[in-house]
Amino acid sequence: MDFNLDETQQDLKKLAAEILAREGDEERLWQAGLMSVCVPEEAGGAGLGPVEMAVVLREVGARAAAVPALSTLASTLALARYGTLDQQRRFSGTSGEGGAAAGARAGRAGRMALALREPGRALAEPPSTVARPSGDGWALTGRKVSVLHPASAVLVSADEGLFLIEEPATTAEFTSTGEPAATVVLEDTPAERLAGPEAVTGVRQLFTAAVAAQASGVLAGALELTTSYIRTRKQFGRALAEFQAVTMQIADVYIAGRALDVAMWSAVWRLGEGLPAEQDLALAAYHVSAAVKALYTCQHLHGGLGLDVTYPLHRYFAQAKHLSHLLGGADAQLDLIGALV
Repeated sequence: MDFNLDETQQDLKKLAAEILAREGDEERLWQAGLMSVCVPEEAGGAGLGPVEMAVVLREVGARAAAVPALSTLASTLALARYGTLDQQRRFSGTSGEGGAAAGARAGRAGRMALALREPGRALAEPPSTVARPSGDGWALTGRKVSVLHPASAVLVSADEGLFLIEEPATTAEFTSTGEPAATVVLEDTPAERLAGPEAVTGVRQLFTAAVAAQASGVLAGALELTTSYIRTRKQFGRALAEFQAVTMQIADVYIAGRALDVAMWSAVWRLGEGLPAEQDLALAAYHVSAAVKALYTCQHLHGGLGLDVTYPLHRYFAQAKHLSHLLGGADAQLDLIGALV
């Protein structure tokens, strides 16, 4: 594989970085077309894939931005792969009108979310949510937790495949970042069936890749913040970066970031090429959990400042913890890696 970004991906990276550097909010991301990059062109988007999704999410993570890019990009890419053109136009946030302006007009009303995790079950386990035929459609019964930025339309995994639900019943959840999340409660809830059980695996992989991409950016942003601090902060008349113990610790953070990067880019490239990516994704997911340990090091190197909520490092730490929880933690990933090997 080639780890270099092509011209389109480089332009996308630059645009995302510029908007987010200006304290870009969700509306600005919509206006720039960044929230609809994975929507098919026929439905008004850019028609791009997993690598481009990762490019945008890594920039979101690098600034620890509290925007619903992860849920929006992962769900619209899933809908692009498994939904119909009519569904893509109805729920992608573009209304099929085309261009960034259409996405901006749709705004939050067009947002989608993914409902994949279940209480007490690992993300990689088959879903226990029950789907049964009901009239001309389907009805779902079960519970989904950790649904990020709950929206008017939700893609739900169930025993019979992948389904789309409008206006689901939800209860609010607490998150370490303060971003909205919810438990989706399904009790014979009407649903549209998109695809069979094979799609559940595909959507889980897209979600894992999206989380890994954003976590990669979070660790890169925290590393940049910390290296800048230790270059200028002095103790005993010397910059912290001149102490051997400090340089060894910041080197460990760099290595953790590179390990996550390699696994993540390999996984999204394989997903984009239609190649098996389960092992790469499991490895990337494990390194997402390892990123949390690296963030502890960043906090340690900042001293008391690392715990100050008016200093940006706390946002990176909170987001790293949040992303790790979405994938189930290090032990769950090691179990999955062992099963795959």
